[in-house]
Amino acid sequence: MSVPLWIIGSSLLISSIALVGMVVLFLKDELLAEILLILVAFSAGSLMGGAFLHLLPETVEKSTEIEVFLWLLGGFILFFFVEKVLQWHHCHRVQHFLTLGYMNLIGDAIHNFSDGLIIAASFITRVPLGVVATLAIALHEIPQEIGDFGVLVYSGFTKVRALLLNLLAALTIVLGGITGYFISGYVEEFTIFLLPLAAGGFLYIASSDLIPEIRKETDLKKGSLSFVVFLSGVLFMYVIRLV
Repeated sequence: MSVPLWIIGSSLLISSIALVGMVVLFLKDELLAEILLILVAFSAGSLMGGAFLHLLPETVEKSTEIEVFLWLLGGFILFFFVEKVLQWHHCHRVQHFLTLGYMNLIGDAIHNFSDGLIIAASFITRVPLGVVATLAIALHEIPQEIGDFGVLVYSGFTKVRALLLNLLAALTIVLGGITGYFISGYVEEFTIFLLPLAAGGFLYIASSDLIPEIRKETDLKKGSLSFVVFLSGVLFMYVIRLV
């Protein structure tokens, strides 16, 4: 399969995760909270593993002139800046209503567009790296999309409208993937700059948004389980590297 088809197919697959918001309609709050904790823990581990075991080694191997870790830091700062400007947080601890719902959609669309760029850059570098990036993003999207759906309903949207708007915002990842593919043909070293930026973004999401949620669990049994699941996410990315 050609690289453009890998990019579009992977982007569409991740976009479809927006439909997971329907899970909220059928699960009790207590069960949903427990499931989300597991998903968040595994997502945090996979993002950390994806950054340190795949994106950064690939960049270091291919780069000859750029400051890899400077771009890594730049990616971390960029995601922090976007989050602050939009007043939007992946974990969605929010207090405003309808305006917040629209702000959440805008932030989600921008975030998904950047995910599309990351997917494009990864597949252009190597198809296996693209698969790894897609897995890391997908694992993060599942708890995030459930949270997005909950925020929109909380903000006053009907459940059907919330689901459709969330899906529309998710489709911007396809636009990002296509844009990234065409940009790569005109901008030299596109992937070498974007991969460490993506790694910085992965680390920001994991350390600033996801791990703090895991640390809030005070029950020893549940806390220990979430830590094991976190390590499983890292191990999962390590095993993929060996394959």
